[in-house]
Amino acid sequence: NAGQMLCMHTVSFPNERIYHYPLMQSPLLPGTILLGYVYFVLSLGPRIMANRKPFDLKPLMVVYNFALVALSAFIVYEFLMSGWLTGYTWRCDPVDESDSPMALRMVRVAWLFLFSKFIELLDTVFFVVRKKNSQITFLHIFHHSVLPCSWWWGVKFGPGGMGSFHAMINSLVHVIMYFYYGLSAAGPRFQKYLWWKKHMTAIQLIQFVLVSIHISQYYFMPSCGYQFPIFIHLIWIYGTVFFMLFSNFWYQAYTKGKRLPKSNATANGALHQNGTHKNGKSKQN
Repeated sequence: NAGQMLCMHTVSFPNERIYHYPLMQSPLLPGTILLGYVYFVLSLGPRIMANRKPFDLKPLMVVYNFALVALSAFIVYEFLMSGWLTGYTWRCDPVDESDSPMALRMVRVAWLFLFSKFIELLDTVFFVVRKKNSQITFLHIFHHSVLPCSWWWGVKFGPGGMGSFHAMINSLVHVIMYFYYGLSAAGPRFQKYLWWKKHMTAIQLIQFVLVSIHISQYYFMPSCGYQFPIFIHLIWIYGTVFFMLFSNFWYQAYTKGKRLPKSNATANGALHQNGTHKNGKSKQN
């Protein structure tokens, strides 16, 4: 079964290919970082900022967002070049466990995607020091802390294969989202270029639909040699749950017309949960 397979690969397959990468020797360090993140954003940070004025981080936010645009674009390119445009069938693609150059390239980009999730923890840190506490929601913190944790195991045991599709799509969405947030952080003179805010929710919904359709193929195939079905189930759960969450946001914001006040039009925290991070729309505030 999946549990036995995972245990078996504990001996044979987290191997030298991934061991030397930062954070990958043991779950202790990444786990400590994530626990420290939760403690800071829920307790320590708000206490530190209680009697202080919000930090003005506008220049930093511009650099931060556009740096993540570049990083996300590079991750998409590497996923494409390490399998998705160079041999994958887009159906049941197993993890290449060899030491071939292509397999090692996939290991590298899978790790880079994981590392980007730790960088994005700064989204919430910036909220704290800028005293944007209303945007620090349970769902935001849950997503930012759980995704790096689950992806650590995915990179450790099964970097690549059909389980990496959602990471590639998520990174593509990040290119768009962080570009929007970068423009938003640049100030009021760029507001005229941000007319497509509503379409970002549609982009996110499309993301979840694509991920769910792709991963659902596994359940309808007569046979599939993907080595880590536990990751398939987790990805399906992610795609389904977040599709429902964002569908509800779409309904509340655009169907029922419960839009945020205009003064908060660029601080829509509900848009920033899975692959759509809550750091940008308030950047000019």
